[in-house]
Amino acid sequence: MKLGVNIDHVATVREARKTFEPDPVKAAIEAEKAGADGIVCHLRKDRRHIQDRDLYAVKKAVRKKLNMEMSVDPEIVDIASFVRPEQATIVPEARKEVTTEGGLDVARNFSRVKEVVERLSSLGIEVSLFIDTEKEQVIASHEAGANIIEFHTGRYAELFNSGGKYSKEIEALAEMTALARGQGITVCAGHGLTYQNVKNVAAIKGIYELNIGHSIVSRSVFVGMAKAVKEMKGLIK
Repeated sequence: MKLGVNIDHVATVREARKTFEPDPVKAAIEAEKAGADGIVCHLRKDRRHIQDRDLYAVKKAVRKKLNMEMSVDPEIVDIASFVRPEQATIVPEARKEVTTEGGLDVARNFSRVKEVVERLSSLGIEVSLFIDTEKEQVIASHEAGANIIEFHTGRYAELFNSGGKYSKEIEALAEMTALARGQGITVCAGHGLTYQNVKNVAAIKGIYELNIGHSIVSRSVFVGMAKAVKEMKGLIK
């Protein structure tokens, strides 16, 4: 199973003081050296963490894969078309949210999502859609032309972390993973995954990649980015 490391929150720390450190580009380089299979960063409309200059610099520095998380906002789509990351993951975005609160409603926003998928795909960019574990969304993603989906694991993570019953969330992940793979879709998962709760998701047959950011960046404060990435890689294997 592959691991994509999200470096957004390295930039969050930097932006708290509007200074030059810590540098998300250095974090990306360290994560790759430690075994990350890809680097993830989210260029938000409000630029609360990753800035345009970060995106351009990370694209030059990354040797494996840059996965750019993004909304369907026209400005952001234009930037992605110019930068041409290896992969673009389309996510929902709201200004007041602390972090992404759920999956993209592909079925409801089908025309716009399909339009963006087609545009990015025509430029050689692999496109992933970040969705909830719902049959309707899996089918809509396939019809929109996405060859990759990423399941939102936030509900599972919240239940696990609070001591709640999370077995139904794992069952839904497994069921929807099988459905998606049956349609030829590559399946990824992420959001809220930590060193404590990742194993249940990593054990699901058919998931190709996990994308994890906040927990790895948090761990790196104490042990460094390289060790934090290696520890997570060990857990998902």
